Amino acid sequence: MTDLPQVRLLDKTSPPHIATLILLSGLQAMAMNVFLPSLPSMGAHFGTTAAIMGLSVGAYLATSAVIQVLIGPVADNIGRRPVILGALVVFCLGTLGCIFAPNLTIFMLCRMVQAVAVVGMVMGRAVVRDMVPMEEAGSRIAYVTMGMAVAPMVAPALGGLLDQSFGWQANFWLLFAAGVALFALAWADLGETGTRRGITLMQQFREYPELLRSPRFWGYCMAGAFAGGSFFSYLGGAPFVGSEIYGLEPARLGIYFGAPAIGYLLGNYLSGLLSTRVGINRLVLTGTIVITGAMATSLALTLTGLDSAETFFGLITLVGVGNGLAIPTATAGLLSVRPHLAGTASGFGGAVMIGGGAALSAVAGLSLGPGTGPYPLIGLMGGSAACGIVAMLLVIRRERRLGL
Repeated sequence: MTDLPQVRLLDKTSPPHIATLILLSGLQAMAMNVFLPSLPSMGAHFGTTAAIMGLSVGAYLATSAVIQVLIGPVADNIGRRPVILGALVVFCLGTLGCIFAPNLTIFMLCRMVQAVAVVGMVMGRAVVRDMVPMEEAGSRIAYVTMGMAVAPMVAPALGGLLDQSFGWQANFWLLFAAGVALFALAWADLGETGTRRGITLMQQFREYPELLRSPRFWGYCMAGAFAGGSFFSYLGGAPFVGSEIYGLEPARLGIYFGAPAIGYLLGNYLSGLLSTRVGINRLVLTGTIVITGAMATSLALTLTGLDSAETFFGLITLVGVGNGLAIPTATAGLLSVRPHLAGTASGFGGAVMIGGGAALSAVAGLSLGPGTGPYPLIGLMGGSAACGIVAMLLVIRRERRLGL
């Protein structure tokens, strides 16, 4: 929309500032990561294991996947601003529920409510598309994505320190404070950018068959999902590996836990720099190969007894690099298969990636236990990335047949 007024910070009569969109998008990543170093102490509080507590990551991701599919048509009908403000209110209520949950079941349900934070990420991208032409939207969305990478880098370290100093509930008080602050910021700064198009949920669903019949869409979707699956597996299993196998205390585990975010920043930068020179397909393939190679190296070190917390988490940095290369470019690929269905592709593709990640996160948490060592997690991460290689090779083969 080129006729929008000039952006003015804290003026809701103008479109929102890019900093507001970055913070809104980062809330989802923060809510997913900040409490992970506390899983062992949370397990002790609720009388269960850290592995079972890790299922809260999977529940959060699965709910996020459902919300991604549904929220687009809702925002098209009633606008971006009320959807974002409403989501922040629900997030704060869910966070309070986590703090005061009397048992594990209530805690898990409140974690699912917290997943509404994904609205900030989805709507942040939609607002960018509303504000600027297509060619400029890509670079602005990249800023938002880079900002999202900072949250998982900082949040686990901060969460570990808060746990060690004040207990695991301090992590959720931090999330509550962040939700309240973001509500105030959005209320003051978030001007409406959407125009009501009258697109219903049923109309969106009627567009799915055309998209789902495309092998290339599924290839890009699966390549991105399997690349991201290695990271989501890490989220579900790394707290156990770090605390139980390598004996890291919460504060140190929190610092180490941010390893993939550092790599993701680098991979995302390289992706933006090289995508027009190298091409999307090569970058997706390279990213999945980097992840697979890192996990193969980790497996070799573990088998030979040369592994340590430093080698394990150091190699996870390369997983972040691979994700930074593969996920943005795979997303661009699935959006390009049917350009007139880009919105549907974005929602469905994101849901598949996060839904698949939720499943892998749960599998990773349940597969680890006394005597397993890190092998189940390493195998799951490496195997997921290897499937991404296969998916991308099938896309390349398909495009050669079509002469693209």
